Order: sequence, then structure tokens, then C-alpha cells
Amino acid sequence: MAFRLTHPIPSLFWTHPLFQFQKRDSHGTPTSTGNCDSQLPHSLYIPRLRRTLSIGVRHPFFTFTLSLYTLARRDTHTLYIHSLQITRKMYFTTPFLLLAAALPSALSQPTPTKVQGHSRRQIDISASASVSISAPSSSSSSSSTSSASSSDWTSTPSDGDYSTSGFGSETSSYGSGDTYIGNVGDPWGSNIIEVSASEASNYKYVMQLTGQNSEDWTVVFWNKYGPDGKMDGWYGYSALSFTLSSGETKYVAFDEDTQGAFGAAQGSSLPTGSSGGYACTWGEFDFGSTANDDWSGFDVSAIQAQDNDMSVQGMQICDALGSTCSSITADAAEVDNAYTSAETDEGGIGGNLSAGPVRLAVVIDYSG
Repeated sequence: MAFRLTHPIPSLFWTHPLFQFQKRDSHGTPTSTGNCDSQLPHSLYIPRLRRTLSIGVRHPFFTFTLSLYTLARRDTHTLYIHSLQITRKMYFTTPFLLLAAALPSALSQPTPTKVQGHSRRQIDISASASVSISAPSSSSSSSSTSSASSSDWTSTPSDGDYSTSGFGSETSSYGSGDTYIGNVGDPWGSNIIEVSASEASNYKYVMQLTGQNSEDWTVVFWNKYGPDGKMDGWYGYSALSFTLSSGETKYVAFDEDTQGAFGAAQGSSLPTGSSGGYACTWGEFDFGSTANDDWSGFDVSAIQAQDNDMSVQGMQICDALGSTCSSITADAAEVDNAYTSAETDEGGIGGNLSAGPVRLAVVIDYSG
């Protein structure tokens, strides 16, 4: 069931352990550790939380701790405690205890999950409760010009056996938080491949790319970590690149535990900033994160383009199996559930998807 609240409140979370973050400079180099609000150039993150109260609670079958957290920023938040959902666009200012009625619902499902957010910052959600912070917006449809119908690619194998054809070997993951390294493919970049419309539905994580562009646009995908093992995948590297012509549709499949982003711009290459990094609108993704209980996430970000005083290209990403979208129009004239430089230190923007197949519909040169 769902309650829609109409006044400012903070949120009550069940969390263990408390999370720690690494502060990093603009090039991703660690500087210190703590509960920080540092910003890497890409990916998803959870907003800053402040624990104000902890209460031990006993139950005939469970012992757990209730911790009260407050947030101090404006955003749309959705708190999921299994069957209970609370959604409200709000400004958190004063503590508020969650309705006692939520407790039986929270205890009814024993499976713990994790959530993620911008900068790959993570928290553990235990005591049978899970939290997802998102700002849903209306999804839009995009037509496919391929030989297969536009709905075919969203289907999944009935037996749950997903194809890995075309992928290289999976690389071992290690690290945690900001420095977590997932699968980058062996050889590097072989975890991100282009597939045909007829093959797309056989893969677990799939992205469909269409465009409102009238000219040819270049699309480049990269892993968060480059082939040199450093967090510099967006500095000129390319796991996959292609040209998206007017009216054309492309499909891209991703292997398990893949974190990275892609950029798209008119012409034969992506613009770069003074330091050599891609300075355009980014589509950021995290598919089946091993460190995050196989959750996935996505968002559109203009941070790099704006920080380098470059043009912001239009882009929209929608969860084709749900209703969450993230979009920015040209020059950031309209921003919906997406990152601009003004939201660099904020979290919960974009989409967070629980474990399972993902189908993302992307519109390049999006104009609304």
C-alpha cells in the first residue's frame, strides 16, 4: 500500500553497517576517508544521511536496530519497505518517525538488499528493509526502424537463460565504494557489444538507441575503469563506438557487473575538455552490480559538459520495463530527473532498478 504525504518529513532507515566514503579529487584520486559528499565525474549515488537516533527493538523472531536519518535537500524520494511505499517531493528539515504500521510489512520479507547512487557510493540495507530513492517521470516511446518490431527487444527468455555470445571473459571485481572495480571485459571493453534487433531480447542487459537527430551523430561507450586499470575510462577510451544516422536504431548489450557511461554528439567524434576527458552529455549506467546485490542504475548527466563550458546535448534514458526516465534537452533548457553541475553533490537522481533484466530506451538529440 502507499501513503502520499503532504508535509516536510525526513525518513527512517534500517541500516547496518554505517557507510564510509572516500573523498577524491577531480581526477578520481583518493584524498581522505569519511562521510563525505565528494563527486566523481559519473555514476549514481545515495545522498548524505545524518543519523539522529538509534532504537533497539526486540521481536519474537528478530532483533534489529531502528536508526533515524535526516536529509537536508530538496528532491523526490521514494522509500520502499517492501509492500510499503512513501513518495513525496519534500524538503527535509525535522525528524519524523515512520508510521508504526510499517513495521509488520518491513518484517514480512527477509531478503536484504542494497541500493546505490551517484559516485558509486553505497549503503547496506538490512533488517528486511530496502530503500530506493528516485524521481519518476513520464516515459516516452520511440519507434524502431529495424526489421523487428519495437516491442520485441523488451522481451526476455522464458527460461531465464540469457545469452553471453560476443562477450569476452569476465574480469574479477574488487574494491568497494568509490573505488569498486567491476567487470571491464577481457579483452578490455568486450563487456559492451552491439547486437542486432533480433538478438537483443536474448541478453539480460540491453539498451536501445534511437535519435531525433537529422545529421549523423557519434556514440561512444566506455567502462568506468580504463584498460590501464585506472579510473579514467572517459579519457579518450572506447569500448564501443558507432555512428547513429537519422532514423536509425541501434542495440547494445552489457555483461554482468558493468559500470560505465556513453556520450553522443553530432559529427565524427566526441568533444573533450582541457584535460582530455569526454565533455558532453553522458548517459551513465551500472548493470547487475555484484557489490550492490545485482541492482542496476542509470541517469543522464551534463556535469562534464557544463564544467568544461561545452555544449549540452539532449538525451533521454527510460526504463522500458517501468516508468522512470532521466532526460536533458539541448543546453539544459529542460532537465528532468537528471544531473547538471548544480546537482553535483546531490543523490538519488536517475533510476535504481532491482536485480533482474534491464531494458533501457535511449533517445539521442532529445528535444522533449
